[in-house]
Amino acid sequence: MTGGETAANRAGTKGVPREQREQQILDIATAEFGDRGYANASLADIASAAGVSKPLIYTYFGSRDGLHAACVRRAGDGLVAAVAAAQGVPGASGRALATLSGIFTALDGRTQNWRVIYDQTLPRPSAAFDHARGYQEALNGMGASGVDEVLDAAGVSAPEDHSLLLAWWFSIVSTTISWWREHPGYTPEQMTEHCLRVFTAIRQPSP
Repeated sequence: MTGGETAANRAGTKGVPREQREQQILDIATAEFGDRGYANASLADIASAAGVSKPLIYTYFGSRDGLHAACVRRAGDGLVAAVAAAQGVPGASGRALATLSGIFTALDGRTQNWRVIYDQTLPRPSAAFDHARGYQEALNGMGASGVDEVLDAAGVSAPEDHSLLLAWWFSIVSTTISWWREHPGYTPEQMTEHCLRVFTAIRQPSP
């Protein structure tokens, strides 16, 4: 391979290295898929916002589904790693707070990543749904383990109670991320502090 061919393979348009250009496209595509959902996202709009052609996106990612899969993979890998790292924190309460902190850190400036993983517009059945569902199951499974610990410590074993608390936990996490999306000025550390104050206030007995 000649030096010119090597440079061409490394670079995207306008002299930007391919790896950097791919990340730029993924940033824009994740925002598009997160904001509009898989069903309504526009590849033409993604290409226009990225300042590239649709053929270049096909060259990099193979297809619209290939681009979406890359967005899901990047978002899901980061979230699963963050939540998995929090599972070593002792105590259910400490682990829950560490889980939120890890999620906030993984989503800092990228709250669309959560929406890409939990996208209600994904067609069923489809490869896109299956890909996202794999990350959902990994995240939900770790949440379920935390719920088990909380209920076991309280002596509660009813499956319905487990299902309800897991639904509550997921709703709390999703709602908090949506709130953060609407109030983007807060750091992950500040979001964790907000949650800790709110949880502490709720747990305090009434005077």
